[in-house]
Amino acid sequence: MPAEQQLTMKAAVYHGPRDVRMEQREVPRAAPGEVVVRVTRSGMCGTDGSEWKAGPLIFPVAKPHPHSGHEGPLVLGHEFIGEVTEVGPNVTGWDPGTRVASGAGISCGDCARCHEGRTNLCARYVTLGLNRDGGMAEYVATPVTTLEKIPSSLSDDAAGLAQPLAVGLHAARRSRAQNGDTVVLIGAGAIGTFVLAGLKHLCDVKVIVVDFDGPRLERASRLGADATVAVDDSTNDSMRKIIGSSGADVVIEASGAPGQIDRAASWTRQGGTLLQVGLPAKPQEVNVHPIVMNEITVETTLAHVCGEDLGEALEILDSSQLAAELLEGVFALSELPEQLDLLVSGEIQGKVLFDPRRD
Repeated sequence: MPAEQQLTMKAAVYHGPRDVRMEQREVPRAAPGEVVVRVTRSGMCGTDGSEWKAGPLIFPVAKPHPHSGHEGPLVLGHEFIGEVTEVGPNVTGWDPGTRVASGAGISCGDCARCHEGRTNLCARYVTLGLNRDGGMAEYVATPVTTLEKIPSSLSDDAAGLAQPLAVGLHAARRSRAQNGDTVVLIGAGAIGTFVLAGLKHLCDVKVIVVDFDGPRLERASRLGADATVAVDDSTNDSMRKIIGSSGADVVIEASGAPGQIDRAASWTRQGGTLLQVGLPAKPQEVNVHPIVMNEITVETTLAHVCGEDLGEALEILDSSQLAAELLEGVFALSELPEQLDLLVSGEIQGKVLFDPRRD
């Protein structure tokens, strides 16, 4: 049913910690430069989990967001795909029926960072599902600048992973890994797996993945890791046998676990690069001495650049088994609270998606 013929829609609305409600909301209309998308798949991530467990931390529930102006309960969902149902003023090339993936990040295009192409650092950045109503609903209004068209050969289930894969691809770019490099990747959870896929897509590198022994490392091997190392008492010895005494060209810390920044630095060669992806739950003490004395370059990464990363993420999903390896299931929106509990307890090893029309 076209959005304009449906007055209300089902939506998952965040009110506070452990308080997400299934509500009926008005179907949004497309403003200039926007389209309305009928959502077919929507995903959740660690940010949603943090807000569910201990928020609101960044959700504008208690006070207006400085750029979107949103205040109050928020429709979740910054990882979503769907089909265009309504086209707003001044929009061309996005006809109703077009299948689209959204990067969810809205940039102004005018600030200094936008002019540098770093739209993820826009001075007036707004993210659907984080700073204004998002895609955990039957419909969502989104600027066309956040969209990429989904290849006809790609299923909704696979395309639903495009936004988080774009984040991993952006991280891989930020590592500045080059052909022939040896790369150590600490953490083989969902984000680490997306970074691995990005590295293997961008360049010819040897990647050693480090995590606890079990399914995550097995999955990394199937997805192209050249070697895997289990975390135990002999991890450092095992790593030295692979990377030698000089260390790796690039070390990427994607676990966010305590103490891993120091460990990453210890495995990075002189003049190498350490990329921090994971966000520790608490402030960390870091020994800067070996970082300085070895002139290690420390890089960080945030979100993704829609125009650069989202389209390539769809290409990777269309040409690989990544989605089949990572997707753990598709659920109804009513199951979101239960899945958020599983996410924050660490019981979800890959990704789950939601179908707003599933009962």
